[in-house]
Amino acid sequence: MALRDAFRSKEDRVSEQGALSGVRVPEASAGDTQPVISVRGLDKIYGSGLRALSGIDLEIRRGEIFALLGPNGAGKTTLISIVCGIVNPSAGRILVGGHDIIREYRITRSMVGLVPQELHTDMFETVWDTVRFSRGLFGLAPDAAYLERVLRDLSLWDKRNEEIMTLSGGMKRRVLIAKALAHEPAVLFLDEPTAGVDVELRRDMWALVRRLRDTGVTVILTTHYIEEAEEMAERVGVIHKGKLILVEDKQALMAKLGKKQLTLHLQSPLPGIPATLAGWDLTLNNDGSELELTFGADEEQACIPALLRSMGELGIEFRDLNTRQSSLEEIFVNLVSERK
Repeated sequence: MALRDAFRSKEDRVSEQGALSGVRVPEASAGDTQPVISVRGLDKIYGSGLRALSGIDLEIRRGEIFALLGPNGAGKTTLISIVCGIVNPSAGRILVGGHDIIREYRITRSMVGLVPQELHTDMFETVWDTVRFSRGLFGLAPDAAYLERVLRDLSLWDKRNEEIMTLSGGMKRRVLIAKALAHEPAVLFLDEPTAGVDVELRRDMWALVRRLRDTGVTVILTTHYIEEAEEMAERVGVIHKGKLILVEDKQALMAKLGKKQLTLHLQSPLPGIPATLAGWDLTLNNDGSELELTFGADEEQACIPALLRSMGELGIEFRDLNTRQSSLEEIFVNLVSERK
């Protein structure tokens, strides 16, 4: 994997160079269970009185992919901006790698890379110059070989000498990612990274995210493409109206809150659901030719055989059946709608 060696050796090089004013970046060790990000009692109130965040408690594990979901205005970008040192918190404490983001700003900022939603970069610089400059901002020695690997992984190497203003929107998005990776961060924030980009970039982005995760980099993403969070993330947090309403392992969340549907394609349409089946969560669809059962993910082993036996006793025959489970998007919509 192209970035493995570069990321694995980053902390040693920083320590040797004294790039962070003599502060040593903590090295991850086998069995290290300390969260890479710890948020406690975080509030953010803007001058207008708007409470953007309220009582946020969150821990993010080292080396995981964490998806933060929420509607527009929920507080996702504000939370990310505070952790990255761009916005000041009103209350609470945040640690990155065990370091306080207020008292130890330089070291925590050096551990974090941010890919923002907006395409902000120097349009008159070349791709190579802007990523090299981004690396130098953090006091790191030049490393042309590392920057070349980043640009090649993002399909930017052939564009390295072109001015950013000449690039397409998708290529500019790739430059933002390269800038965020230039100083070899331990934590990478991706704020709606694939919004409005082409399919090819989205595919390349997630391939890169997986490689980064394999090197031990922690990735936190916000996205409106919830199917991407479902595919990529190991844990999911849902934020709504400034409050973190749920944090759960993805599979556990889907098992706990996800519903399953069994659809039976009947041999003959039914005029209605028989009274003896009234105790089941059943609906008739497609002019009575499909019988759908909704059940919890943990009820499958018991309820499906029981329903089929009951149907057999009533002489109701079916020619085919299929099941499906609620997607993460459906779970998210239900969670948010319950709190409106």
